[in-house]
Amino acid sequence: MKIAFIADIHANIHALSEVLRDIDDKNIEHVYCLGDLVGYMPFPNEVIELIKSRNIRTVRGNYDESVGEDLLVCGCDYKTPRDMELASRSLLWTQENTSAQNKEYLRSLPESIELNIGGRRVLLVHGSPRKNNEYLYEDSQELKEVAADCSFDVLVCGHTHLPYYKVLNGKHIINAGSAGKPKHMSPDATYVVAEISNTAVRVEIVEIPYDFERAAKAIEDSALPDEFAALVRRGS
Repeated sequence: MKIAFIADIHANIHALSEVLRDIDDKNIEHVYCLGDLVGYMPFPNEVIELIKSRNIRTVRGNYDESVGEDLLVCGCDYKTPRDMELASRSLLWTQENTSAQNKEYLRSLPESIELNIGGRRVLLVHGSPRKNNEYLYEDSQELKEVAADCSFDVLVCGHTHLPYYKVLNGKHIINAGSAGKPKHMSPDATYVVAEISNTAVRVEIVEIPYDFERAAKAIEDSALPDEFAALVRRGS
């Protein structure tokens, strides 16, 4: 059984639409989302409505939580005061422009989803099983600790915006990358397709071109910082 995993859409309806079109073209019926539907781009309601209309089961990302709960910070890791300033502006704009109904939807999302596929325990989270804003980079100590301490067979996560697949301590770790705000130095959106059975786990990382210039211009036409448009164009 093939399953598509998407993550970190961040209100990019243009990228999400192309990703879902590719998933449909591949006749993949089972789609799960690892969270962060909103933030940074000007289409939070459109993204949420599309996810809802497709009945895509979704876990709550750190940005979803901050918007849904009207928190003061998004729980992201920023290195400079300027980055923190931009993040605050993004969060405030998104809170002000996400409908009350869609904020309620964000609050309703679960912190994790557990599946049993082919006799394997599959755990879906946004950041890590320990907290939704923990970054599990491919070669990080945090990833090694999670693989050593948790009882899952397959972990699927997002949050880093960098797709990968690796096996640690017999645990299969899949990061879906980002279907809206990629950071792999390409503007292409990413998602993963996984085939999970009792005999094997196979993972394909898929890159999808989309009209990123249209997405960047939409940012520039909004009250969001223009710096976000540059990130969309660079894929960083």
